[in-house]
Amino acid sequence: MSEPATAPPSPPAPPPRRRRWRWYVRLAVLAVAIGYPLIVGCDSWFYHPDRKVYYRPQEFGLSAEDVHFTTADGVRLHGWFLPAQGTPRGLVVHFHGNAANITNHVVGAVWLPPAGYHVLLFDYRGYGQSEGRVTRAGTTLDGLAAVDYALTRPEYEPGRLFAYGQSLGGAVATVVAAQRPQVRALVVEATFDSYRGIAARHAEKLVFFRFLARPLARLLVSAGHDPGDVIGELSPRPVLVIAGSRDRICPPELGRALYERAREPRAWLLIDGADHYEAAELGGHELERQVIATFEQGAALPLPDAAAP
Repeated sequence: MSEPATAPPSPPAPPPRRRRWRWYVRLAVLAVAIGYPLIVGCDSWFYHPDRKVYYRPQEFGLSAEDVHFTTADGVRLHGWFLPAQGTPRGLVVHFHGNAANITNHVVGAVWLPPAGYHVLLFDYRGYGQSEGRVTRAGTTLDGLAAVDYALTRPEYEPGRLFAYGQSLGGAVATVVAAQRPQVRALVVEATFDSYRGIAARHAEKLVFFRFLARPLARLLVSAGHDPGDVIGELSPRPVLVIAGSRDRICPPELGRALYERAREPRAWLLIDGADHYEAAELGGHELERQVIATFEQGAALPLPDAAAP
């Protein structure tokens, strides 16, 4: 009589610590698969345009001219030209952040006309009254078109064209200024050095582990048009990098990383207690003083060759 068949012995259970670790990894992967694309996801999640009207320049005692210009790939953009008050000191192209449109971001530029600067605010493609659909490469083309339009304005004075970028606009302004030597100084506020870098920082809030966040950012966010790759090319034009110590959207260390990749002349300004878009409010006269000093430092440089952009 044969022996009854018996099941092979079960493998020993993994230690409790190893089981917990496996569940941590599984939960992290599940969270990434479901939630991460909703927070950072692909490139399109960097942009949150709308067409709502928030403010008008007249509410701040400023006059404004509606302007339109066309990009190299044929997209028609809309902007506002705010004339300087008093004796003009230059023309500033203002690059706004990733949400809403210029009717919201005009708040960050209202101090410049009273300080003597003409200001060109413009909307990227897909924002406000601008045509098209926003892309990272498109924002660069939009910024180049804005600078090229500013060069055609009768108010433009050679050697006195400057760029000011906030948040996402700081990244775009840096890439554009590297391609347009007519931009004589760059000021960026609450910005970052790379798109994948800031995506990884926000991914950490979801997956909890930095070693998981970085490769996921590389997987889901494309490379290219990173300000950190080109900011060194601006020298000898001056660069001022402004950050808020409590900025939860663009933590100050990301702005510092961009500053570290710039070459002299460069300056770093950390506004104590400032969250995102609070630098101008809390920085007050000191911020305005350093911005103007940066612009004047750029205006004192020899003029670039008069080559067409």
